[in-house]
Amino acid sequence: MKVACLGGGPAGLYFAISMKRRDPSHEIVVVERNRPYDTFGWGVVLSDETLGHLEKNDPRSAEMIREAFAYWDDIAVHYRGQVVRSGGHGFCGIGRKKLLNVLQDRCTELGVELRFETEINGAEDFAGYDLVVACDGINSKIRSQHADVFRPDIEQRANKYIWLGTHQKFDDAFSFIFEETEHGWVWVHAYQFDPETATFIVECSEATWRGLGFDRMDGPQTIAACEKLFAKYLGGHSLMSNARHLRGSAWLNFQRVLCEKWSHGNVVLMGDAAATAHFSIGSGSKLAVESAIALAEYLHSEPTLQAAFDRYEADRRVEVLKLQSAARNSTEWFEDVERYLHLDPVQFTYSLLTRSQRVSHENLRLRDAAWLDGAEKWFEQQATGTAPATARPPMFTPLTLRGVTLPNRIVVSPMAQYSATDGLPGDWHFVHYTSRALGGAGLVTTEMTCISADARITPGCTGLYTDAQEAGWKRIVDFIHAETPAKAAIQLGHAGPKGSTQLGWETMDAPLAEGNWGLIAPSAVAWSDGNQTPRAMTRADMDRVRDDFVAAARRAARAGFDVLELHYAHGYLMSAFITPLTNRRDDEYGGSLENRMRFPLEVFHAVRAVWPDDRPISVRISASDWVGDDGIQPEDAVAVAAMLKEAGVDIVDVSAGQTSIKARPVYGRMFQTPFADRVRNEAQVATMAVGNIFEPDHLNSILMAGRADLCCLARPHLADPYWGLHAAVKLGYEAMPWPRQYRAGRDQAYRLAARGPEQMTGKV
Repeated sequence: MKVACLGGGPAGLYFAISMKRRDPSHEIVVVERNRPYDTFGWGVVLSDETLGHLEKNDPRSAEMIREAFAYWDDIAVHYRGQVVRSGGHGFCGIGRKKLLNVLQDRCTELGVELRFETEINGAEDFAGYDLVVACDGINSKIRSQHADVFRPDIEQRANKYIWLGTHQKFDDAFSFIFEETEHGWVWVHAYQFDPETATFIVECSEATWRGLGFDRMDGPQTIAACEKLFAKYLGGHSLMSNARHLRGSAWLNFQRVLCEKWSHGNVVLMGDAAATAHFSIGSGSKLAVESAIALAEYLHSEPTLQAAFDRYEADRRVEVLKLQSAARNSTEWFEDVERYLHLDPVQFTYSLLTRSQRVSHENLRLRDAAWLDGAEKWFEQQATGTAPATARPPMFTPLTLRGVTLPNRIVVSPMAQYSATDGLPGDWHFVHYTSRALGGAGLVTTEMTCISADARITPGCTGLYTDAQEAGWKRIVDFIHAETPAKAAIQLGHAGPKGSTQLGWETMDAPLAEGNWGLIAPSAVAWSDGNQTPRAMTRADMDRVRDDFVAAARRAARAGFDVLELHYAHGYLMSAFITPLTNRRDDEYGGSLENRMRFPLEVFHAVRAVWPDDRPISVRISASDWVGDDGIQPEDAVAVAAMLKEAGVDIVDVSAGQTSIKARPVYGRMFQTPFADRVRNEAQVATMAVGNIFEPDHLNSILMAGRADLCCLARPHLADPYWGLHAAVKLGYEAMPWPRQYRAGRDQAYRLAARGPEQMTGKV
């Protein structure tokens, strides 16, 4: 096969090596516009996993690369005058120039032709070749020429960065350095890549960059300013730039690239031409060399060129999307880093280490158990005021809100049961809620309990507007308090425009076949074309709804609930006031966000006045309508939470969506946690995280990183009422309280867990 690799970076060179290793008869040329010893950047990072792939693919070049590596195990975080160090991370760095030279030499050994200082005009210059591999970088000419086919999606990220080098040693750790200036924070990613030189990437927000005058500086002035900013870390050494090789400014904004299609005819994209991953997760070279190996393999295993391209794209796209997801998380963490700069150095470091979600709580334990143990002790001391001899997992630490102390951070999320008759909680509700309290949750929250008959979502929804309903709830709460350490919360709400609908297992959100009741809402806006149009509320309607909330809160207090939650989310009445999608009023209750919050705040104040002062109130909000600029956005959620905090709300339950049939949610693991994170750390208010949280590791990571204060689990508790007890067994936390009646089962569970997972599942 006659092959042209357009671009002499790691992707093109390593692909040439991989092809020659599989069949020396291939005729391969690598074409590069720069000289052999030119390069962009300073050092690159490869993981142990990638090194393993290199070793298997070509032991000779892998050996040459290993000989040139600088290895480190620690990550050191310099922050607010402290250095927090965590080990076990297993990275290695190599100079980009050295890596290219190693690959160039190996190409020469294998008979690959290398053409330097040759401009690449287009794929048409290589019309006589069987295969053209376009690995000509992030500004790929080939991709641009055929943009209508490749359809690249290019997103420019917010932060400014500059890639520098220094002879100061950073050979004991990958170092993150954070420095505060009068114009904001500036930080460094620093790591050694040869015995004499380290990479020194300076990064900051554009506002800080402009405030410090970097937009008005030339290259030498920029370097001098950076040397001054980080003088105490440079030990008298200077910073160096190779920006003479760059076109335009030495400061850059990272561009995330992903192409819809990766091949066209006999042309295939590779490396940064096809997809990029942010430098903060150090995976650009990983993507390049692993894609090179995959394409070379498929070109020899598949029957046709197109079949090879199809398999290459299908397999590598999955890996690219995984890395880009992790890279997006990491990128956003740095773009929003000032959100976290109030955190203690221990928690700040934990947040940084877990920012991509590729490193979890238990993964950190495998890397550096001693450091994580110290971090867990710090977390528990913040929760209890006492330094523990042995730390417990964060999810099992208590949380005090006003006069109520939850025994742990596991919350049974509100889940509609649609099983009440005339709003009365019956035996089903008794079993449902008490079993989950017995199962180890720290807080058990009821389904949305309606404040009046016409406030119900469905005829099967529970209420709290009669004496019988109050007695039914009291029976449940009394059992929880008598038999478990759990606390009980009631969620009060009014369905508004989403009321008078069928049961959840019938047709969701559809009107009843018969017997519908009238609806009210802030404006006469129907939930959908199939739902009845509600009547726009008058001031008299507002007074009645407010008073119904107050009456229900009084009943909840008498029933013994420890926590009260007001449902201001998911398109129900209070949510319908907050979102502009359904609030079209032109009076003092519509228009601006402050006006739209006026009635929800009025209701809260009225409820707070009658709710016992030593018991907390939570409010659930939808942090995003998932409809873009037309609806509530995360920044609006921060403003809403700030108003609630000022009013006296103790904790905000941060959900999202369900406010419009036009919503387009983006699902995934812990997909709503970023909303709770942003609200907590920008509005400075305690939050609950919700949404696809299902593993103990999820809870511990969220809590330890300061992304939320409580974690709500819905579906996991439907599948397993004893989720909390089972999580304690899984983590080996033996101090978890079990019901006296179940202690024999507890002892066996821990014994089986100690023998291994096969014993727990019966696979022996």
